[in-house]
Amino acid sequence: MGSAGKEGEVKEKTKEISVAGGGDGVDGMGTPGEGLGRCSHALIRGVPESLASGEGAGAGLPALDLAKAQREHGVLGGKLRQRLGLQLLELPPEESLPLGPLLGDTAVIQGDTALITRPWSPARRPEVDGVRKALQDLGLRIVEMGDENATLDGTDVLFTGREFFVGLSKWTNHRGAEIVADTFRDFAVSTVPVSSPCHLRSLCGMGGPRTVVAGSSDAAQKAVRAMAVLTDHPYASLTLPDDAAADCLFLRPGLPGVPPFLLHRGGGDLPNSQEALQKLSDVTLVPVSCSELEKAGAGLSSLCLVLSTRPHS
Repeated sequence: MGSAGKEGEVKEKTKEISVAGGGDGVDGMGTPGEGLGRCSHALIRGVPESLASGEGAGAGLPALDLAKAQREHGVLGGKLRQRLGLQLLELPPEESLPLGPLLGDTAVIQGDTALITRPWSPARRPEVDGVRKALQDLGLRIVEMGDENATLDGTDVLFTGREFFVGLSKWTNHRGAEIVADTFRDFAVSTVPVSSPCHLRSLCGMGGPRTVVAGSSDAAQKAVRAMAVLTDHPYASLTLPDDAAADCLFLRPGLPGVPPFLLHRGGGDLPNSQEALQKLSDVTLVPVSCSELEKAGAGLSSLCLVLSTRPHS
């Protein structure tokens, strides 16, 4: 819809600016979006046995292989800690929170501010409590969503380093987007209709500070076109064969002499998209698998929260 006004209103915008680039996705346009991917810590939550039944939060999801899901989760944590050098904090699994590992839905973090969300599913709302405490302990400024008419899942929010896009979906409504705008007033906030039963981050993500990656489905391409109309910034675009591969994480741990990382579902999960992602420059590709956790609705952006506790230069 548009950018945020002073009072957090998400306003209409009519200025049309196309997404730049012919699909090569090469990120070679300087260093915009300094806030994108900056991180020192990662937060995850263990996989409970209750997730395996497929009855997580009353969702009626397909049953999954618990041991495989736990292995995938363990590998993700290991790569965040060992490959990327992040301080890893792992909340223990809670049997009363079968979808607790999808903690990316519980907060939107930028800089030293964490907006604690209000998930669409009432059964998931208790998930925010442990996340809130962990983020408080790390020294972040906590903002609560007090409006009972608002719903917001964190994986409907895409931060580009320069602005926010909030997907209006089954999970997130316009009031939730307004609260994002009111919380992060230094950035434009635009709403993007999501025309499929999933989150915005399940369709598109950032492959670099000026590169939007998106799946090839109609819903993903429709979302990218909407973003192109709303933005005042030129982004290159890269279309991937698989929507799920667009749910990637561009991360800059700030290690001396080390280029940024792109954590993504390549390799054995989505080999065709792995090949396409190799068109991105100046990033180190780090593939991980979450094919079993995906049965519970998980994507990479839902399985971890990344943040920086270091002063921003």
